[in-house]
Amino acid sequence: MDRPVITRFAPSPTGPLHLGHAYAAKVAHDLASQSGGKMIFRIDDIDHTRCRDIYTAQIFKDLEWLRLNWYGSASDAQSGCNAPHQSQRIPAYQAALKTLQDKGLVYPCYISRRELNELLSAPHAPPASQIDHGTPIAAPASVIVNTDQLLSQKEQARRHAAGQGAAWRLRMGAAIDMALGKNVGRRNDGSENGDDGETLSWFDHLAGRQIANPAQFGDVVIARADIAISYHLSVVIDDALDGVTLVTRGNDLAASTHLHRLLQALFALSVPDYCHHALVLDQAGKRLAKRDSAHSLEIMRQIHDDPSSLFAKMPPMPIVNRHGNT
Repeated sequence: MDRPVITRFAPSPTGPLHLGHAYAAKVAHDLASQSGGKMIFRIDDIDHTRCRDIYTAQIFKDLEWLRLNWYGSASDAQSGCNAPHQSQRIPAYQAALKTLQDKGLVYPCYISRRELNELLSAPHAPPASQIDHGTPIAAPASVIVNTDQLLSQKEQARRHAAGQGAAWRLRMGAAIDMALGKNVGRRNDGSENGDDGETLSWFDHLAGRQIANPAQFGDVVIARADIAISYHLSVVIDDALDGVTLVTRGNDLAASTHLHRLLQALFALSVPDYCHHALVLDQAGKRLAKRDSAHSLEIMRQIHDDPSSLFAKMPPMPIVNRHGNT
């Protein structure tokens, strides 16, 4: 890389970190350090239904043990200061959602997950497994659109009056039309983003230039009913607030970038580069999960004096450059 980059490591305190998190943090740390940049450490704790303070405290201990320097902002002069929490940024997310509401790009959906599952599981409809609920996504075989038309206005009003919260879904077609009409996104270094006026794109340091296809996800949930926000909206706002210029994350999240690129265009945000790296797998070749305590960093701290022995067994650090050659 030919310039300092700002990366980020943003775990959610919903359980103990595992070896996969350690690798993700190491990638973000090393790519920033090698370029003369910084790794921002952020606590992604918007999901109050699952996040716990005990796990937040444990994350700080894990990073200290891994000997990774982190910063709370790109302007911090020294590491280990003022890690931002998503829970402190709720007003920024609410303002972003209101912007979409004012533009008519989102609509309330009062249909519960169970009801939508049943509707889409009917013989004439796509399988319920294709539904997106506002978490990191993979491309479905079919799309969900216009769920506000599945209930009458009277029924929607009744549910609202009864206190039922609504999820807010992005009206995908209108959002794409508006984004392509603007098409003003630029990279964080000020260069053109490579869009041609008819498509949106981003640059992945391992895969090269990628064309965004957010339409494949249909009217995705942009604000969950239970927490009034979603991973997708919050992470786009967070990365802009933190000045992130290189998003490093596992390749299981690569599909989400199609939607994030659309949101960046709608909010006229700078476009970071990306590096979707390999995952750390267990002996069966499956992605590690927080519920698997055998791979937790808490356990690793107890049986290893030196974390370098763990990194030695992980995938090699990705070798990246501005032109996407590996």
